[in-house]
Amino acid sequence: MSKGRKNKVLKLTPAKIKYIIRAKTNNVSSKIIAAEMKVSVRTVNRIWSYWMKNKKPWAPKKFGRPKKILSESDTCLIIEIYKEQNCGARRLEKIIGHKYGRHIPHNAIHQVLLENGLASENKRKKKRRKPWIRYERKHSLTAVHLDWHTSRFNGKEVCAVLDDSSRLILSGGEFPAATAEASIDLVRTALKDYGDILMIREVITDHGTQFFANKTDKNGDSEGAFEKFLGENNIKHIMARIKHPQTNGKIEKWYHTYEKSRKLFDDFDKFVNWYNSIRYHESLDEKHYLQTPEDAFWARLPGGCKLKLFLSRMENDLNATS
Repeated sequence: MSKGRKNKVLKLTPAKIKYIIRAKTNNVSSKIIAAEMKVSVRTVNRIWSYWMKNKKPWAPKKFGRPKKILSESDTCLIIEIYKEQNCGARRLEKIIGHKYGRHIPHNAIHQVLLENGLASENKRKKKRRKPWIRYERKHSLTAVHLDWHTSRFNGKEVCAVLDDSSRLILSGGEFPAATAEASIDLVRTALKDYGDILMIREVITDHGTQFFANKTDKNGDSEGAFEKFLGENNIKHIMARIKHPQTNGKIEKWYHTYEKSRKLFDDFDKFVNWYNSIRYHESLDEKHYLQTPEDAFWARLPGGCKLKLFLSRMENDLNATS
């Protein structure tokens, strides 16, 4: 189709077609109507001729591919993966392509979710957003995030130790109160479980009283129990700038996932296992494959740690067979 014809068809909206018919009914010349509507005289005459013959407005032909109707199997697959991953249409598009090698457009996926009450329209997301710039450590266990959050699910205080690079939850729990002692216990658990691989170098927190002593004692010292524990273990304490939650944004995002999905699991540990090992994390996507936080954790360890793990496993296997 030529450029002129394409533009002409796009200009012929239903309102303009009705205007042409009304003007011709009032004996306005085709030449004047064509000039006003910015179409050819021939087009005006064709619309009028169609009206005189059929007594209904002419409908322009719709261009583009016809809308694809999803098969029942595709619909079932979308719902099945949604129940497993509990994520949106754009994310499901990637996961289905990754796991099953099938491309289903995210717009079609979103429509299925809407029809089954699994999604809702969000007008804010229809606006243009700025490009996303991601800041993260290159290797696992280089830095971790801690923060406290009051659960809307059960009213408990939630805290977790989240690896900055892989987003893996190293330790966490739901507590009756947010305390420095519980914070220390979570870091201690992470060191116990992962210290043989690599010691945590940095801990990133806000200025909460569980992490930072806001007042000095009678000797002028302001070191709290949490800060003292980190110092004893040679861990650098990085505190987010006041009123700047973006510094701890990764764990803030994790709490968003917690509030959205915690109700689907009987206990906290089952939720964490799903998050770490089953749910594909969008921020960890590579060009040719998707990753869970657990996948990324092992892939992003420094080379020396991987060799250390390999030799340790070889030694354990030899000891087991001897």
